[in-house]
Amino acid sequence: MVSISRIKDLGKEFPPRAVIKEIVGEDSDGQRIDNFLMKRLRSVPKSHIYQLLQSGQVRLNSKRVDAGHPLKLGDIVRIPPVRIAQDNPLSKKKITKSAFIPFEVLYEDETLLVINKPAGLAVHGGSGVSFGVIEQLRAQHPDWKFLELVHRLDRETSGVLLLAKSRATLVDLHRQIRARLIAKRYLTLVKGRWHNARQSVKLPLNKYVTAAGERRVAIATSARDKIGGMTAHTVFTLKKSWQGFSLLEAELKTGRTHQIRVHLAHLGFPIAGDDKYGDFTLNKKLARGAAKPNLERMFLHAFLVEVVHPVTGKSLLLEAPLAKDLQEFLNGLDVDGGGGFTG
Repeated sequence: MVSISRIKDLGKEFPPRAVIKEIVGEDSDGQRIDNFLMKRLRSVPKSHIYQLLQSGQVRLNSKRVDAGHPLKLGDIVRIPPVRIAQDNPLSKKKITKSAFIPFEVLYEDETLLVINKPAGLAVHGGSGVSFGVIEQLRAQHPDWKFLELVHRLDRETSGVLLLAKSRATLVDLHRQIRARLIAKRYLTLVKGRWHNARQSVKLPLNKYVTAAGERRVAIATSARDKIGGMTAHTVFTLKKSWQGFSLLEAELKTGRTHQIRVHLAHLGFPIAGDDKYGDFTLNKKLARGAAKPNLERMFLHAFLVEVVHPVTGKSLLLEAPLAKDLQEFLNGLDVDGGGGFTG
């Protein structure tokens, strides 16, 4: 047996032709087995890890297990032989102090960290991204024994991001997410004139992969897709409108991948600057100077999260002011009325 406390980084040390049996310690108690494996096999693609689970090559207490199964203290995880990509240049890089990004901290205590994530930065490394938010923060605070993302934001989305500094905090916040006890609200600018003061949208979503291998999400339209689709519920509130744009507050009732973006695009109100589901002609005009100032990224900002603190039991209202580039773009719309940019 290999004790979890004696394994520093299986992503570096794991031999290609050996089976590892690892005892789950306190730091992984309650963690999903897929996340457990991803943390230890950092150089292995996520798709391959899921294949190992689905094929039964990964075993928990000698039994097959689903990817979302939570681990318990003392469980034994069998990790099959996996060939690590030792020549991956990203795995060899380290973050130097000169490359540290100063994050705006919205809240921090011994168990919870909340930052205002800047746009253009992924929450974690991978897919050609060397260092995301989590890698940056771990490098900046090597004395922290535990730090994990509570949830995710798209790379181009700015705003409130929660990170847990203890396993117990992470488990409780995930429980709140599953129970839909955490309130999340975003500000987004869409193409077109939105007329309803408040509109509830319930449209199921399906994930798919494009011919180019990119992951996408679409509204489930057929009867078959609706049965297998993921329930998705968003409430939109109109905050302000211009000739060609509307500023909306989006309240997530569920937290599906690209939920806000897909709901709005399906309704005919694509998010300004959205490079996956948006109006590409409009996006080019906004980025190349049709608007002053330019809009060079997706206009989506997580401005508010309300959560119950896992330790104190008190409600926390966490807010991030609208990012400077987005506010400046709105100021520009106020000057010219928003006309002439709808392509």
